[in-house]
Amino acid sequence: MLFNSIQFALFFPIVFILYWFATGKKFQIQNILLLVSSYYFYGCWNWHFLFLLIFSTGLDYFTGLMMADASNKRMKQLWFWLSVCVNLGFLGVFKYYNFFIDSFAELLTNFGLQAHFSTLQVILPVGISFYTFHGLSYVIDIYNDRIKPERNFINYSVFVCFFPLLVAGPIERATHLLPQITKDRVFDYSKAADGLRQILWGLFKKIVIADNCAKFVNTIFDNYQTQSASNLVLGAVMFAFQIYGDFSGYSDIALGTARLLGIELLRNFGFPYFSRDIAEFWRRWHISLTTWFRDYLYVPLGGSRGGKWMSIRNTFIIFLVSGFWHGANWTFLFWGAFHAALFMPLLILGRNRLHTNSVAEGKLLPSFREFIQMMTTFGLVVIGWIFFRAPSIGIAFKYIEGLFSTSLFTLPTVFVGLGKTVFSIFILLVFEWKLKERKHGLELSGLHNGMLRWLIYYSIVLMILEFGASSQSFIYFQF
Repeated sequence: MLFNSIQFALFFPIVFILYWFATGKKFQIQNILLLVSSYYFYGCWNWHFLFLLIFSTGLDYFTGLMMADASNKRMKQLWFWLSVCVNLGFLGVFKYYNFFIDSFAELLTNFGLQAHFSTLQVILPVGISFYTFHGLSYVIDIYNDRIKPERNFINYSVFVCFFPLLVAGPIERATHLLPQITKDRVFDYSKAADGLRQILWGLFKKIVIADNCAKFVNTIFDNYQTQSASNLVLGAVMFAFQIYGDFSGYSDIALGTARLLGIELLRNFGFPYFSRDIAEFWRRWHISLTTWFRDYLYVPLGGSRGGKWMSIRNTFIIFLVSGFWHGANWTFLFWGAFHAALFMPLLILGRNRLHTNSVAEGKLLPSFREFIQMMTTFGLVVIGWIFFRAPSIGIAFKYIEGLFSTSLFTLPTVFVGLGKTVFSIFILLVFEWKLKERKHGLELSGLHNGMLRWLIYYSIVLMILEFGASSQSFIYFQF
């Protein structure tokens, strides 16, 4: 069930009405409704994989209880590693088994050996990377005595399966979400109104920005050999806005939907294309995943406690793992390594925490220095996105090679619909720049002119209706 579908437009109002008016506002009943709704929401994708979601949920719930009640540390470790191995085992089989088999067979072929291995003819369960990481963070936190286990199975299941975040995040923590699930929620009109604004902004980014950019991106990347250099630049830049509009749009809809139900989810994007260096970009892009790897991989590996060398090693590891998390392809590993290479000079020089505030804070325009920094960072990120989008590393390099041509100085092809897409991106940048110190690009609570506020809302709705492309699935569903 897509957020940008008629099916969801019918599904969510029913859940909302039942949630606030048919449950007596008792969180226990609300949680039962949320769990049933979440299973239905997930089952609309492929009900056959519900068993995997329920099994994973039950495993981590039971493991948490067993670790808390373990008679000694050895038994606690046994239950902990059982959960970790089973969770990662499922993820490995469904997401990475064919990749490793194919890569090993190719390696043997390079040595003159012919090998034939069987691969699995299965589809990737949607959201498996996200709900697996939800469960792992819960188990790790209990193992490290950061939290106590949740003994109510319904409450814990809602934490894992809460439908707004189930298939593409944000990746929540038990320390943040579970306390909200295990207490009464009160309807807050101001938060609900802001949730609607964030949903509207998310739909604009997905339907108007991402889905329109996708048409040009697909055409250019699928025919990169015959495209001019200026067209290749256009395709790469359009993909940068496609993936941003697609993923941050999903996150906006998820956060807004949860807020309508009285629940606050972790922020996942902080206007990353206004970053002044790569370190700042990664503090603003897919925040929940970045902080997850920091807390559950970087710190356990030793963080920076062993000096500069250990910090460099551990940072490189999390970038590689982050790339591999995105998919079973060498392109994602290369993308992670590329960003690690960009990050390293900042880390070595101790400048990776230089920009922790918002760019041009309190100002209408950035300084010339800040503008150059933003454009340079954006350009480097766009190069990285070429590897992310290309089907292979070889094709990515050929795509980049095509950029070095005299045709770079020609005008790109005027594709049908290009003008309205560029105009839509301009609107996106104007709003997000103006509201860059707030949580999302349509947080207009400080705008006291009610007529102007509603004019903006209606204009966004009209752009969605007029400029919106055909409904497409979200990119991150494949991860």
